[in-house]
Amino acid sequence: MTTQPTDLYPSRVGGTSALRERLDPVVYGPANSALTDPERECYRRDGFLPLNDLLNPVEVGHLLFELRTLAARDTERPEVILEPESKAVRSVFNVHQQSSRVMRLLQSERVLPIVEELLGSEVYIHQSRVNFKPAFEGREFYWHSDFETWHVEDGMPRIRALSLSINLTDNTAVNGPLMVMAGSHQHYVSCAGYTPADHHTQSLRRQEYGVPTREQLTWLASCGETLAMTGKEGSAVLFDCNLMHGSAANMTPHPRANLFVVFNSVNNKLLAPYSGQPPRPEHIASRDFAPITAP
Repeated sequence: MTTQPTDLYPSRVGGTSALRERLDPVVYGPANSALTDPERECYRRDGFLPLNDLLNPVEVGHLLFELRTLAARDTERPEVILEPESKAVRSVFNVHQQSSRVMRLLQSERVLPIVEELLGSEVYIHQSRVNFKPAFEGREFYWHSDFETWHVEDGMPRIRALSLSINLTDNTAVNGPLMVMAGSHQHYVSCAGYTPADHHTQSLRRQEYGVPTREQLTWLASCGETLAMTGKEGSAVLFDCNLMHGSAANMTPHPRANLFVVFNSVNNKLLAPYSGQPPRPEHIASRDFAPITAP
């Protein structure tokens, strides 16, 4: 395994929680034809970029049917995460390896050139999953930075990854949409405490470690607007891996489903986890660093 460099983003090393300045760029690549200048500036400033009408209704229907079929296949598989208080499926991981339809979309001209421009290199898929918020039963995802988890528990060294969240159902103001704190990506929360062994077995259902304090969340919320990423099925949002985000519970009769894919730069390959724990399973944090390419 590659030698571990100095930890530039320490977290869960005991002591107290602290806010740190981001040490890495937000947009890595030079401008090309994938994004307009206003789109690049929006992503750099806010930490996220909405993509309207990424998929048409027919494409959404095919994807949703396929991913629901995967979720129903065998809920005892390690790739399937259930809600903490019920048997409803919360997430299914590693969907790009189980669905050629998903993989073709990620390789397409609609996605890959944009991701490569923002990260300034070829990319590989660090993680993919479908997130469900079942009607009445879908629980919340508390505020967190994905990078803090991926750094501590997976060994991702630098802030050079992003997520693509695609709405497979309408995401409304009341059925638990993704919520983001604009501008919060410019600061890193170094959390107190330590990482328990096999933390992923609990954190994917309900996260308790690597969570900012209420005082830190209040300060980060003052960096910009806190927004709900509502949108019709087929719309999407790209967001920086250090953006503070979460989602509320779904108490409505209207289920929510999103395809969630993490792209990491091939120049930002995983090292040994900074927690000192063994790496999380491959279906959660891939160590296959082969770049994805257009078909």
